Formats: sequence, structure tokens, C-alpha cells
Amino acid sequence: MRENWKIETQAVQGNYAPKAAEPRTAPIHQSTTFKYDSAEHMAQLFDLDCADPMYTRLGNPTTSVFEEKIALMEGGVAALATSSGQAASAVSLLNITRAGQHVLSASTLYGGTYSLFANTLPKLGIEVGFIDPEASVEEMKAAFRPDTRCLFAETIGNPGLNILDFEKFSRVAKEMGVPLIIDNTLASPALCRPLEHGADIVIHSATKYIDGHGTAVGGVIVDSGKFDWSASGKYPELCEPDSSYHGLKYVEKFGPLAYIVKSRAQYMRDLGVTPAPQNSFLFNHGLTTLHLRMERHSSNALALAKFLEKHDKVSWVNYPGLESHPSYKLTQKYLPKGASGVLTFGIKGGREAGMKFMEACKLIAMVVHVGDARSCVLHPASTTHRQLSEAEQIASGVTPDLIRLSVGIEHIDDIMADVDQALAAS
Repeated sequence: MRENWKIETQAVQGNYAPKAAEPRTAPIHQSTTFKYDSAEHMAQLFDLDCADPMYTRLGNPTTSVFEEKIALMEGGVAALATSSGQAASAVSLLNITRAGQHVLSASTLYGGTYSLFANTLPKLGIEVGFIDPEASVEEMKAAFRPDTRCLFAETIGNPGLNILDFEKFSRVAKEMGVPLIIDNTLASPALCRPLEHGADIVIHSATKYIDGHGTAVGGVIVDSGKFDWSASGKYPELCEPDSSYHGLKYVEKFGPLAYIVKSRAQYMRDLGVTPAPQNSFLFNHGLTTLHLRMERHSSNALALAKFLEKHDKVSWVNYPGLESHPSYKLTQKYLPKGASGVLTFGIKGGREAGMKFMEACKLIAMVVHVGDARSCVLHPASTTHRQLSEAEQIASGVTPDLIRLSVGIEHIDDIMADVDQALAAS
């Protein structure tokens, strides 16, 4: 059974199985629509009695191949691909929350997610509270409200690079009767499978390591199928009749698939945050080599972090794979295969030195991206966070000396040589 295959085999041959004379690689179905021969078949599609493709906004055979493979690799029952990682974050929450309700999130978040939670969702009437991931169980529970609908966090915080204490977060979520939603973008299923550590739902920005080559923007949501949506009475959206589908009750009709079916049937239908078939094709290709790339990303990043720790032009290094890192024990527990490819460090000389370092890199590209097979560099204080005051930057974790490196899969000697000459030039 493919569920019993090692994740490396799932990545290569996990789901698509061509018949005789069919293409060895899953083809791109570049079509908006699909033909049917009977009105009855069409009626079944609109009543959600049939899973065949109807319209690419709701589903496409190429996208289905990607969804099935990532669900298999994460250990979930089903997945929904979206047009971006931001769309995956938004839909994962909108599917189970409404105006007047509350979400609790770890404060160590990717900037785009933080903005979504702090600025946009409140405009829709959904309030998001933030909790320090180092908070005690008692402090976390005290931050919950009667209308809190989920607990959200990242496996590897971006850009803080803290590793989540899954045992603590999953315990709190279970005791409070809400699902734990995890953004697994920086780890990928090749390094960590959050559903095995108590998470209920996993999301990704597929733009990063899943694609891995800087070619496509997309996201994906994976559901474990294990959360009991009917136990607490908090989730009428999934348990009570949906008037837009003739009174259909998702949990009653679809069981473990209810969460993904509802997110597809409602939010893809109404918001249309759909991935292009070409992008799904690229994501599926990216998954094929994900395990190999993540191994090299991690080993290169660890080697570079150790090199930087000893460099006389570097004041500090932040990488979870280092024994000096505060999350090192959690890294060993939850990411034993490697701590991914992103690291940050402090360059002596502050802001001016940081800008010079970026410009002096030759092999490493100055781009606003992480998770690429090619190494990337960014000095956030002078780029992504330049609109903020220095005090605001520091409050968000961006110091004037901070350099972020997304370490690629090139030879480590060449990466180190480029970093070394750029530090000298700074």
C-alpha cells in the first residue's frame, strides 16, 4: 500500500499510476471545463454526489494529482490546492470561523500571515489573538475565549526560526476542543509531518520548497480527517444544514473528508482562489525531488551556520540546527532529518554593512524569496521592512544587522566562498 511506503517513495511514485500507453508523467489538463453526456451526471456534480471534475475553479485533474500526493506525504486524508500560500492561510481559517469569533495564534509568524491576521481578518469581524510560543500551558489556556475556533502556529517560525513545541500546542488544542492548524512551509513533509505530532490541519506556501525552483506561486491545505467537528457544538458550518447545497450536512455526508469538501465547495466556489493547472504540474514535479533537496538544503545551511559562528565579521548566528540555538532540543525531537535551509546572522557594521554585503554577493542572488534551489540573500532592514522605523523593525524581530540567507543546493564550498568574500567587502 502506498500509505506504507517511505516518504521518499511517495514523493516519486506516490499516487499517479498510468495505464498502458498513458503518459508516464501526469499531464497538464489546460481546460476550464469538462464534458458530460447526461443531465443526471451533471446534477450529481452540483449536489456533491460525484467527485468528477466539473470546472477548474473547483477542481482539475492535474491539480488533483498534486493534492493527492501532498496529502499522502503529510499523512492526511485529503488536500485542497490554492492560488497562493496566503490563500491557504485565509481559507483554512474562514472555513471554520465567522464574524464575531476568535482565533489564537503563535506570535512568531511570517509577515504576510501576521498582516492577514492582525489587519485583514479583523475587518471581516474575526479577531486574532497572539501568544508567545514560549508561554506556559496555563498562559495559553488563559488566552482562549469561548468563541475561539482554532490554534495556529508555524513549524519553523519565519523569520525567527524558532521550532514549535508540538507536544505543548497539541495538548492545549485538544484540551480546549479546537483544531491545531500548522503552517509547515519552511520544514516541508520531508523534514517534519505535523499530523504525526498532534496537528489537525497543515498548510503550505507551495511557492517555497514544494516548488523549489522559483517558478510558481501556490498553496495547499491538508486535513488529517481526525478532528471531531461535532463533539463540541462549536462548528455548525460543518455539522448543520448548508442552505447553498439543499441542506447538506458535511460531517454527516462526508465524514473525515468534511473539512476539505466544504472548503472546496464553498470557498473555491465563492472566492475562486484556484491554482492554474500549469502550477499544479510544477508543484507535483517539485514534490518528486523534495526529499533530496531538503537534505542538501539542511546540510548546507548547517555547515554555513557553523562557518559563520567562527567568522570575525559576524556577531551572532541563528539556525535551529546549531547546538547553541534555543530550539536545538526541539529540532532534534521534531526535525531529526535536518532544520531546513533558512538562517539569519548579524553582520558587524549594522545597516550599511548589510546593504554592502547583499550587493557584494556574486553566487547568492539578492531576491525576495526563500525555499529556492538557488541560494538567496536579503537584508530586511533596508528592503522588506524599510517602511518601518528602527524601533518598529526591532519590535518585529528585524535588527539593523540582520541578514537572511536561504541556502540553496549548490556546493557548500562555493556558497561559503561567496559569503566570505561578501563579508570582506562589507
